[in-house]
Amino acid sequence: MKWKVHFFTSFKIAVAAVMAIAIAGELGLKYSASAGIITVLSIRNTKRETFQSAVNRGLAFLCALALGALCFSVLGYGLGGFAVYLLLFAMICLSAGWQEAIAMDSVLITHFLTEQNMGVGMLCNEILLFFIGTVVGILVNLHLHRQDAVFAKLAEEADNQIKGILKRMAWWLLREDRSEYGSDCFGRLEEALEAAKLCAAENYNNAMFRKDTYELDYIKMRERQSVILREVHENIKRIEQLPEQAEQVAALLARIEQDYHKDNTVSGLLEEMELLFMRMKEEQLPESREEFEARAVLFYILMQIRNFLEVKHDFMKRC
Repeated sequence: MKWKVHFFTSFKIAVAAVMAIAIAGELGLKYSASAGIITVLSIRNTKRETFQSAVNRGLAFLCALALGALCFSVLGYGLGGFAVYLLLFAMICLSAGWQEAIAMDSVLITHFLTEQNMGVGMLCNEILLFFIGTVVGILVNLHLHRQDAVFAKLAEEADNQIKGILKRMAWWLLREDRSEYGSDCFGRLEEALEAAKLCAAENYNNAMFRKDTYELDYIKMRERQSVILREVHENIKRIEQLPEQAEQVAALLARIEQDYHKDNTVSGLLEEMELLFMRMKEEQLPESREEFEARAVLFYILMQIRNFLEVKHDFMKRC
């Protein structure tokens, strides 16, 4: 699939650049090829980035024209005047966060240097080159839209990874030998979350008039849960002696895995957990140091699981 995306993007860039050059040529503009370069530099991965880039480059271009006129009128149309212009323009762009505009706008300014004038005709020529290149770059990106189905699939993959982790935790918690209880599953989970996060960011930036952060917030919530699960994993491996309460905790983990889906408010699971806390507090104190340490770790695991559920519960309340 990646090569198809790359081919389409490359094809779009090539066609857009040729269109810009052709339009500039039909209008009889000098240096018409520059319109194509401006188009190439104007195309971004998302609509929001494309529009923001156009605004930044437009403001920078106005500064470039003003500085060019000042430097060339005072120092003449030579390397000295251009060097001073470039020094000042680069300082302004770096300060304003317009680094992407330095090269492109400066290329347009070199046309004045080549022509040895900044008359009305040349000013109109450069303004039209900039306008054509930027507008064509924006137009070819208007087709970009939210990929809701893609995000849903990627988010489901991350959720399935978490379900698998919970299922393994419920199984390994009751095993005395956990030497083979590895953490490879967390690497796969991180990859799934990163893919979903990238898709969520693209969806957000392709919705110009809709600032819905649900997808980004959803992935942040799952990332917080993944951190907690990694801690639970480490604590399960620390238990050396299995207290009888381990079966209850394992059953709770299995129940969470079964009820795990994106729309679950987990209110019922939190209530069940509180009941389990109360039962454990009412039980007799451990008789040996080893049992005390094991039950202490188990109790801490329960607190982590509660945090895991509260992260989801808080997210659902905000939605």
